[in-house]
Amino acid sequence: MKGLFFAIAIWAFSNTVHSAENYQRRPGVVGKAVAVGSDTMANMMTLWAEEFEKIYPQASIEIDVTGSSTAPPALAEGVANIGVMSRSMKASEIRRFEKNYGYPPTVLRVAIDAIAIFVEDSNPLEGLTLSQIDSIFSSTRYCGGRQNITHWSQLGIDMAKPDKSIQIFGRNSVSGTHGSFKLNALCDGDFKNAVNEQPGSASVVYSVASNHRAIGYAPFGHNIAGVKALAVGSNTDSLIPLNHDTVTEGLYPFSRYLYLIVNKSPSQPFPSVEHEFLRFVLSKQGQEMVTKDGYFAVSESIINQQLSLLAN
Repeated sequence: MKGLFFAIAIWAFSNTVHSAENYQRRPGVVGKAVAVGSDTMANMMTLWAEEFEKIYPQASIEIDVTGSSTAPPALAEGVANIGVMSRSMKASEIRRFEKNYGYPPTVLRVAIDAIAIFVEDSNPLEGLTLSQIDSIFSSTRYCGGRQNITHWSQLGIDMAKPDKSIQIFGRNSVSGTHGSFKLNALCDGDFKNAVNEQPGSASVVYSVASNHRAIGYAPFGHNIAGVKALAVGSNTDSLIPLNHDTVTEGLYPFSRYLYLIVNKSPSQPFPSVEHEFLRFVLSKQGQEMVTKDGYFAVSESIINQQLSLLAN
């Protein structure tokens, strides 16, 4: 399916987190770590940090989240200990890190997200095809959009309002959500100039909730009352709703991993604060916070893979 971010190999998975182990406190965890990056993960990072600091009163996690693109330079220059990203690192970002340190960053998959297409909840529209999404958001229409869609009537929706044009909301270019949506929903095409770029994902969702003519893309974890997420598919007969099963089984087209990235030298001990914070994130308690925040926990096999990276 065009636009599929990745195939998530997860089976026998339920809403309750069974795959991860309980976190066990360890002695001697003292100090501060600075986390920089994704606005998408802002609330989830706060939940993790607050609980971690309860376990370790002499440790702290300082959070600065304005967009995924801020994480790689902060890691490369040593400004941040933890990079927070809602997209994978670009080859150029990895090269810059390697040039500074002589080894690659350690990249951990810590949660699963889905980018939703939101409309105001009274909107009768239930779903969109991938080509319609391309036609609404993109000026280049590389993903097969046949026409420039600017009015709700082109989608068969009668707004019964004087102005029936579509108002489009999205993220700014520093955002990993912006980059992921551009690459996968627009086939790396250009956004229309009409897209109202917002500094945060919450701003996108609130803008849609307060405007019957609006449509916008944002992480599903920012879902609020007043909006609904549209089903998405390659054609009108195979629209896929956004829910736990369709995301964790890799069926929903705009699914993606969320990442924490660290500078882990192969020749030096890994700082205890970063190490234990990441162990906590991948624990049963940490993954329960993922689902509490509206995202999706990773599978047991993924958790074991990530823990092995921390052990090496």
